[in-house]
Amino acid sequence: VSAGCRGAQGRLAYKLLHDLFANYSSALRPVEDTDRALNVTLQVTLSQIIDMDERNQVLTSYLWVRQTWLDAHLTWDKDEYGGIDSIRIPSGYVWRPDIILYNNADEHFGGSMETNVVLRSDGHIMWDSPAITKSSCKVDVSYFPFDGQQCHLTFGSWTYNGNQIDLRNQLDTGDLTDFVENVEWEVLGMPATRNVITYGCCSEPYPDVTYTLLLRRRASFYIFNLLLPCIMVSFLAPLGFYLPADSGEKVSLGVTVLLALTVFQLLVAESMPPSESVPLIGKYYIATMTMITASTALTIFIMNVHHCGPGARPVPPWARRLILHHMARLCCVYEVGESCKSPQRALGGRVRVGDAGGAGESPGEGQVGTEGCPWDHCLCHHDALLSNVGYIAGCFRRHRANQRRTGEWKKVAKVMDRFFMWVFFLMVFLMSVLVLGNAA
Repeated sequence: VSAGCRGAQGRLAYKLLHDLFANYSSALRPVEDTDRALNVTLQVTLSQIIDMDERNQVLTSYLWVRQTWLDAHLTWDKDEYGGIDSIRIPSGYVWRPDIILYNNADEHFGGSMETNVVLRSDGHIMWDSPAITKSSCKVDVSYFPFDGQQCHLTFGSWTYNGNQIDLRNQLDTGDLTDFVENVEWEVLGMPATRNVITYGCCSEPYPDVTYTLLLRRRASFYIFNLLLPCIMVSFLAPLGFYLPADSGEKVSLGVTVLLALTVFQLLVAESMPPSESVPLIGKYYIATMTMITASTALTIFIMNVHHCGPGARPVPPWARRLILHHMARLCCVYEVGESCKSPQRALGGRVRVGDAGGAGESPGEGQVGTEGCPWDHCLCHHDALLSNVGYIAGCFRRHRANQRRTGEWKKVAKVMDRFFMWVFFLMVFLMSVLVLGNAA
């Protein structure tokens, strides 16, 4: 009996389909009064965010689009057809509203899939169709990689105006219950608004439903791959001032760090749109590169000061007072044994005593030498010896003076190295805090 009932149901469904579409045309709007608008309800379910192309400003998403409307020509009495309340038929059999995505960015401009529609006995039609859409999205990368985006999905009829189709949204927001989480973007919401716009081409109003997709970027990937390496490389730049000037690697370190930051900046520039707004991480790279360029230039200047030769002028008094006293104490730069008596002064004292002793003891030495040679002959040799000793002493004094002058310039360079090292460390720290503060 049940098999016979199922067979009867199948014959009744076939008879119902034949009766419904015997004199039906899917080309005309299915209303009894052509002066009245047909109500079409739209509901969009976001299933997945496939891709966000920031450079081309295109959002690729997977949507489920549900459209419902009333077809006045497709009604029947379910009691006459064995209680059949609904049937599922190909969507090409019935009239469908030409609802499209206005901001479509797909070059093929593909629409929804040709799925079946659910037709009920009272004439209500529900059409659920999945669609992979590419929509244009205005991307603002000012705070990349801590940015958020607002992408609009605007649906509306292409040929029917508001007097023919009254398009409305079923809910105040898009459905996110079946959303598959994206690894890069977090969806904060999808509010829906209905707009009625009068375009310049036509005098009739055209209603549309706009879904605003609120996105926030998950910044962990960019923090660990772009931001943290840049911060660590930036902290290497001030250490160039700590390297000894005789190592020959001070300028090489600055140039290497500058090249590394240039590579990171090129990686960011390849994925960003060529707009006037510079990303936050790009501003950080530019500021850091400017700082490293300045530090390299200062390193070259300080090395020139360090390698001042014997012919250099003495350190000016203002520089000796400002750099060798105040800045040296501020940067904790002290020489070994600087608090004791300096070797230069002790050596100079001994030289002066030797000179005085040589001058005072020459008569005694002459007297002692009288035992082996005449007085006049010994005095002649004594004058020549004194002249040679005086020449040697003068050369030694000039050499010590040159060494003292060169040592003062080297200490000036060392104090400036320490001072600029702390200054640039502070600058890197403040820039890092500023970037993270703007991101927050």
